[in-house]
Amino acid sequence: MHGQSIFLQQIVNGLTIGMIYALIALGYTIVYGILQLINFAHGEVFMVGAYLGLLACTLLQAIPSGPVGVPLVITAVVLSMAGTAALGVVIERFAYRPLRNSSRLAPLITAIGVSFLLQNAVMLIFGPSDKSFPEILKVRNYSFGAVTLTNLQILIAFTSLLLMILLHIFIKNTATGKAMRALADDSIAANLVGVNSNRIISMAFLIGSALAGAGGVMFGMYYNTINFHDGYLIGLKAFTAAVLGGIGNVPGAMVGGLLIGILESLGAGYLSSEWKNVFAFFILILILLFRPSGLFGPRIMKKV
Repeated sequence: MHGQSIFLQQIVNGLTIGMIYALIALGYTIVYGILQLINFAHGEVFMVGAYLGLLACTLLQAIPSGPVGVPLVITAVVLSMAGTAALGVVIERFAYRPLRNSSRLAPLITAIGVSFLLQNAVMLIFGPSDKSFPEILKVRNYSFGAVTLTNLQILIAFTSLLLMILLHIFIKNTATGKAMRALADDSIAANLVGVNSNRIISMAFLIGSALAGAGGVMFGMYYNTINFHDGYLIGLKAFTAAVLGGIGNVPGAMVGGLLIGILESLGAGYLSSEWKNVFAFFILILILLFRPSGLFGPRIMKKV
Protein backbone atom coordinates (compact mmCIF):
# COMPACT_ATOMS: atom_id res chain seq x y z
CA MET A 1 0.00 0.00 0.00
CA HIS A 2 2.91 2.28 0.79
CA GLY A 3 4.36 1.70 -2.68
CA GLN A 4 1.00 2.49 -4.27
CA SER A 5 0.72 5.77 -2.35
CA ILE A 6 4.19 6.83 -3.51
CA PHE A 7 3.25 6.00 -7.10
CA LEU A 8 0.01 7.99 -6.97
CA GLN A 9 1.71 10.94 -5.29
CA GLN A 10 4.42 11.02 -7.94
CA ILE A 11 1.73 10.93 -10.65
CA VAL A 12 0.05 13.97 -9.09
CA ASN A 13 3.36 15.81 -8.80
CA GLY A 14 4.21 14.90 -12.40
CA LEU A 15 0.87 16.15 -13.68
CA THR A 16 1.44 19.49 -11.94
CA ILE A 17 4.78 20.20 -13.59
CA GLY A 18 3.53 18.53 -16.78
CA MET A 19 0.80 21.17 -17.03
CA ILE A 20 3.49 23.84 -17.07
CA TYR A 21 5.52 21.95 -19.69
CA ALA A 22 2.37 21.64 -21.80
CA LEU A 23 1.74 25.40 -21.75
CA ILE A 24 5.28 26.08 -22.96
CA ALA A 25 5.17 23.25 -25.52
CA LEU A 26 2.07 24.81 -27.09
CA GLY A 27 4.15 27.83 -28.08
CA TYR A 28 6.68 25.64 -29.88
CA THR A 29 3.99 23.68 -31.67
CA ILE A 30 1.82 26.62 -32.78
CA VAL A 31 4.77 28.46 -34.35
CA TYR A 32 6.15 25.31 -35.97
CA GLY A 33 2.73 24.38 -37.32
CA ILE A 34 2.56 27.66 -39.23
CA LEU A 35 6.18 28.53 -40.04
CA GLN A 36 8.03 25.20 -39.67
CA LEU A 37 10.35 27.17 -37.39
CA ILE A 38 11.66 25.82 -34.09
CA ASN A 39 11.75 28.93 -31.94
CA PHE A 40 14.60 28.11 -29.57
CA ALA A 41 14.17 31.51 -27.91
CA HIS A 42 10.79 30.35 -26.58
CA GLY A 43 12.31 28.92 -23.41
CA GLU A 44 13.76 32.33 -22.60
CA VAL A 45 10.34 33.92 -23.14
CA PHE A 46 9.08 31.53 -20.44
CA MET A 47 11.95 32.65 -18.21
CA VAL A 48 11.12 36.33 -18.81
CA GLY A 49 7.53 35.51 -17.88
CA ALA A 50 8.71 34.10 -14.55
CA TYR A 51 10.65 37.30 -13.80
CA LEU A 52 7.72 39.49 -14.85
CA GLY A 53 5.52 37.46 -12.51
CA LEU A 54 8.03 37.98 -9.69
CA LEU A 55 8.13 41.72 -10.39
CA ALA A 56 4.34 41.94 -10.54
CA CYS A 57 3.87 40.03 -7.29
CA THR A 58 6.48 42.14 -5.49
CA LEU A 59 4.97 45.43 -6.65
CA LEU A 60 1.36 44.40 -6.03
CA GLN A 61 2.16 43.20 -2.51
CA ALA A 62 3.69 46.59 -1.76
CA ILE A 63 0.34 48.28 -2.47
CA PRO A 64 -1.63 48.53 0.81
CA SER A 65 -5.00 47.87 -0.81
CA GLY A 66 -3.64 45.61 -3.57
CA PRO A 67 -4.93 42.11 -4.39
CA VAL A 68 -3.99 39.19 -2.15
CA GLY A 69 -4.23 35.43 -2.45
CA VAL A 70 -5.78 34.03 -5.61
CA PRO A 71 -6.65 37.49 -7.07
CA LEU A 72 -2.96 38.40 -6.72
CA VAL A 73 -1.96 35.22 -8.57
CA ILE A 74 -4.45 35.91 -11.36
CA THR A 75 -3.29 39.51 -11.69
CA ALA A 76 0.37 38.43 -11.84
CA VAL A 77 -0.41 35.79 -14.47
CA VAL A 78 -2.35 38.27 -16.62
CA LEU A 79 0.39 40.92 -16.40
CA SER A 80 3.08 38.36 -17.21
CA MET A 81 1.08 37.04 -20.17
CA ALA A 82 0.66 40.59 -21.49
CA GLY A 83 4.39 41.29 -21.18
CA THR A 84 5.53 38.04 -22.81
CA ALA A 85 2.89 38.37 -25.54
CA ALA A 86 4.34 41.76 -26.46
CA LEU A 87 7.87 40.32 -26.31
CA GLY A 88 6.88 37.48 -28.63
CA VAL A 89 5.44 39.90 -31.19
CA VAL A 90 8.59 42.05 -31.06
CA ILE A 91 10.83 38.99 -31.54
CA GLU A 92 8.82 37.85 -34.54
CA ARG A 93 8.70 41.31 -36.10
CA PHE A 94 12.37 42.22 -35.80
CA ALA A 95 14.22 38.89 -35.55
CA TYR A 96 12.28 36.39 -37.68
CA ARG A 97 10.17 38.29 -40.23
CA PRO A 98 13.15 39.79 -42.11
CA LEU A 99 14.51 36.24 -42.54
CA ARG A 100 11.28 34.59 -43.62
CA ASN A 101 12.48 34.01 -47.19
CA SER A 102 16.00 33.00 -46.15
CA SER A 103 17.32 29.49 -45.75
CA ARG A 104 16.04 27.58 -42.71
CA LEU A 105 19.43 27.83 -41.05
CA ALA A 106 19.29 31.64 -40.76
CA PRO A 107 16.20 31.89 -38.48
CA LEU A 108 17.47 28.94 -36.44
CA ILE A 109 20.75 30.73 -35.72
CA THR A 110 18.81 33.93 -35.03
CA ALA A 111 16.63 32.07 -32.51
CA ILE A 112 19.73 30.93 -30.64
CA GLY A 113 21.05 34.49 -30.72
CA VAL A 114 17.78 35.88 -29.32
CA SER A 115 17.92 33.21 -26.62
CA PHE A 116 21.37 34.35 -25.46
CA LEU A 117 20.31 37.99 -25.71
CA LEU A 118 17.32 37.46 -23.40
CA GLN A 119 19.35 35.37 -20.96
CA ASN A 120 22.04 38.00 -20.59
CA ALA A 121 19.58 40.89 -20.49
CA VAL A 122 17.72 39.31 -17.57
CA MET A 123 21.01 38.47 -15.83
CA LEU A 124 22.17 42.11 -16.11
CA ILE A 125 18.83 43.50 -14.93
CA PHE A 126 18.04 41.11 -12.07
CA GLY A 127 21.47 39.68 -11.27
CA PRO A 128 22.90 36.17 -11.65
CA SER A 129 21.72 34.77 -8.30
CA ASP A 130 18.49 32.87 -7.68
CA LYS A 131 15.45 35.00 -6.94
CA SER A 132 12.81 33.88 -4.45
CA PHE A 133 9.12 34.28 -5.17
CA PRO A 134 7.21 36.01 -2.37
CA GLU A 135 4.69 33.88 -0.48
CA ILE A 136 1.48 34.62 -2.31
CA LEU A 137 -0.68 31.77 -1.10
CA LYS A 138 -0.57 30.13 2.29
CA VAL A 139 -0.07 26.49 1.35
CA ARG A 140 -2.89 24.19 2.41
CA ASN A 141 -2.81 20.41 2.08
CA TYR A 142 -5.80 18.31 1.08
CA SER A 143 -5.64 14.53 1.51
CA PHE A 144 -7.56 12.24 -0.82
CA GLY A 145 -6.81 8.74 0.38
CA ALA A 146 -3.12 8.06 -0.31
CA VAL A 147 -2.66 11.29 -2.27
CA THR A 148 -1.99 14.76 -0.91
CA LEU A 149 -2.75 17.85 -3.00
CA THR A 150 -1.88 21.44 -2.20
CA ASN A 151 -4.03 24.41 -3.05
CA LEU A 152 -1.19 25.61 -5.28
CA GLN A 153 -1.21 22.39 -7.30
CA ILE A 154 -4.97 22.67 -7.72
CA LEU A 155 -4.63 26.29 -8.84
CA ILE A 156 -1.90 25.41 -11.36
CA ALA A 157 -3.96 22.54 -12.77
CA PHE A 158 -7.12 24.64 -13.02
CA THR A 159 -5.36 27.62 -14.63
CA SER A 160 -3.47 25.46 -17.12
CA LEU A 161 -6.56 23.49 -18.13
CA LEU A 162 -8.55 26.71 -18.54
CA LEU A 163 -5.89 28.22 -20.81
CA MET A 164 -5.67 25.04 -22.89
CA ILE A 165 -9.45 24.87 -23.30
CA LEU A 166 -9.59 28.54 -24.29
CA LEU A 167 -6.82 27.95 -26.83
CA HIS A 168 -8.70 24.99 -28.30
CA ILE A 169 -11.90 27.05 -28.59
CA PHE A 170 -9.98 29.95 -30.13
CA ILE A 171 -8.28 27.84 -32.80
CA LYS A 172 -11.41 25.82 -33.54
CA ASN A 173 -14.10 28.49 -33.63
CA THR A 174 -12.71 31.97 -34.28
CA ALA A 175 -11.89 33.50 -37.66
CA THR A 176 -8.28 34.07 -36.61
CA GLY A 177 -7.98 30.49 -35.39
CA LYS A 178 -9.34 29.17 -38.69
CA ALA A 179 -6.87 31.41 -40.54
CA MET A 180 -4.05 29.95 -38.46
CA ARG A 181 -5.13 26.44 -39.39
CA ALA A 182 -5.44 27.42 -43.04
CA LEU A 183 -1.98 28.96 -43.06
CA ALA A 184 -0.54 25.85 -41.42
CA ASP A 185 -2.26 23.61 -43.97
CA ASP A 186 -1.37 25.53 -47.15
CA SER A 187 0.21 28.96 -46.87
CA ILE A 188 0.00 29.74 -50.60
CA ALA A 189 -3.71 28.94 -50.82
CA ALA A 190 -4.39 30.84 -47.58
CA ASN A 191 -2.71 33.96 -48.98
CA LEU A 192 -4.66 33.65 -52.21
CA VAL A 193 -7.99 33.74 -50.35
CA GLY A 194 -7.01 36.87 -48.42
CA VAL A 195 -5.38 35.60 -45.22
CA ASN A 196 -2.98 38.24 -43.88
CA SER A 197 -0.04 35.95 -43.13
CA ASN A 198 1.98 38.60 -41.26
CA ARG A 199 -0.89 39.28 -38.87
CA ILE A 200 -1.63 35.61 -38.31
CA ILE A 201 2.02 34.75 -37.68
CA SER A 202 2.29 37.62 -35.20
CA MET A 203 -0.83 36.28 -33.50
CA ALA A 204 0.76 32.83 -33.26
CA PHE A 205 3.80 34.30 -31.52
CA LEU A 206 1.57 36.42 -29.29
CA ILE A 207 -0.50 33.43 -28.14
CA GLY A 208 2.44 31.07 -27.70
CA SER A 209 4.46 33.65 -25.76
CA ALA A 210 1.49 34.53 -23.53
CA LEU A 211 1.05 30.86 -22.60
CA ALA A 212 4.77 30.63 -21.83
CA GLY A 213 4.45 33.68 -19.59
CA ALA A 214 1.64 32.03 -17.63
CA GLY A 215 3.77 28.92 -17.30
CA GLY A 216 6.67 31.02 -16.02
CA VAL A 217 4.63 32.53 -13.18
CA MET A 218 3.29 29.13 -12.11
CA PHE A 219 6.77 27.61 -12.31
CA GLY A 220 8.14 30.33 -10.03
CA MET A 221 5.29 29.88 -7.56
CA TYR A 222 5.67 26.10 -7.53
CA TYR A 223 9.44 25.98 -7.03
CA ASN A 224 9.72 29.31 -5.15
CA THR A 225 12.98 30.25 -6.89
CA ILE A 226 13.87 31.26 -10.45
CA ASN A 227 17.12 31.92 -12.28
CA PHE A 228 18.01 33.51 -15.60
CA HIS A 229 19.15 30.16 -17.04
CA ASP A 230 15.89 28.32 -16.20
CA GLY A 231 14.54 28.98 -19.68
CA TYR A 232 17.22 26.86 -21.33
CA LEU A 233 16.50 23.65 -19.42
CA ILE A 234 12.72 24.02 -19.12
CA GLY A 235 12.53 25.11 -22.75
CA LEU A 236 14.31 21.94 -23.86
CA LYS A 237 11.92 19.82 -21.79
CA ALA A 238 8.93 21.59 -23.31
CA PHE A 239 10.43 21.13 -26.77
CA THR A 240 10.78 17.41 -25.98
CA ALA A 241 7.10 17.39 -25.00
CA ALA A 242 6.17 19.03 -28.31
CA VAL A 243 8.24 16.48 -30.24
CA LEU A 244 6.75 13.63 -28.20
CA GLY A 245 3.22 14.69 -29.06
CA GLY A 246 4.11 15.50 -32.69
CA ILE A 247 5.46 19.00 -33.15
CA GLY A 248 2.85 21.08 -34.91
CA ASN A 249 0.08 19.14 -33.16
CA VAL A 250 -1.71 21.11 -30.44
CA PRO A 251 -3.40 18.24 -28.55
CA GLY A 252 -0.14 16.33 -28.92
CA ALA A 253 1.78 19.13 -27.17
CA MET A 254 -0.67 19.01 -24.27
CA VAL A 255 -0.39 15.23 -23.89
CA GLY A 256 3.37 15.33 -24.42
CA GLY A 257 3.82 17.87 -21.63
CA LEU A 258 1.83 15.74 -19.20
CA LEU A 259 3.74 12.59 -20.14
CA ILE A 260 7.14 14.27 -19.74
CA GLY A 261 6.10 15.60 -16.34
CA ILE A 262 4.87 12.19 -15.17
CA LEU A 263 7.91 10.29 -16.42
CA GLU A 264 10.27 12.83 -14.88
CA SER A 265 8.45 12.66 -11.55
CA LEU A 266 8.41 8.85 -11.51
CA GLY A 267 12.10 8.75 -12.36
CA ALA A 268 12.91 11.20 -9.58
CA GLY A 269 10.75 9.27 -7.10
CA TYR A 270 11.97 5.76 -7.86
CA LEU A 271 15.51 6.31 -9.12
CA SER A 272 17.13 9.62 -8.23
CA SER A 273 16.09 13.24 -8.24
CA GLU A 274 19.61 14.14 -9.35
CA TRP A 275 18.96 12.31 -12.63
CA LYS A 276 15.48 13.66 -13.28
CA ASN A 277 16.67 16.00 -16.04
CA VAL A 278 18.20 13.07 -17.90
CA PHE A 279 14.85 11.33 -18.40
CA ALA A 280 13.37 14.00 -20.65
CA PHE A 281 16.37 14.01 -22.97
CA PHE A 282 16.55 10.21 -23.00
CA ILE A 283 12.93 10.22 -24.14
CA LEU A 284 13.80 12.79 -26.82
CA ILE A 285 16.53 10.52 -28.18
CA LEU A 286 14.16 7.53 -28.24
CA ILE A 287 11.47 9.54 -30.05
CA LEU A 288 13.88 10.79 -32.70
CA LEU A 289 15.21 7.27 -33.22
CA PHE A 290 11.96 5.29 -33.33
CA ARG A 291 9.07 7.70 -33.94
CA PRO A 292 10.32 11.07 -35.18
CA SER A 293 6.78 12.17 -36.12
CA GLY A 294 5.69 11.88 -32.46
CA LEU A 295 2.74 10.08 -30.91
CA PHE A 296 0.07 12.00 -32.79
CA GLY A 297 1.90 13.00 -35.95
CA PRO A 298 3.15 16.44 -36.94
CA ARG A 299 0.14 18.02 -38.64
CA ILE A 300 -2.11 19.15 -35.93
CA MET A 301 -3.55 22.52 -36.71
CA LYS A 302 -5.99 20.65 -38.94
CA LYS A 303 -6.88 18.24 -36.16
CA VAL A 304 -7.65 20.75 -33.43
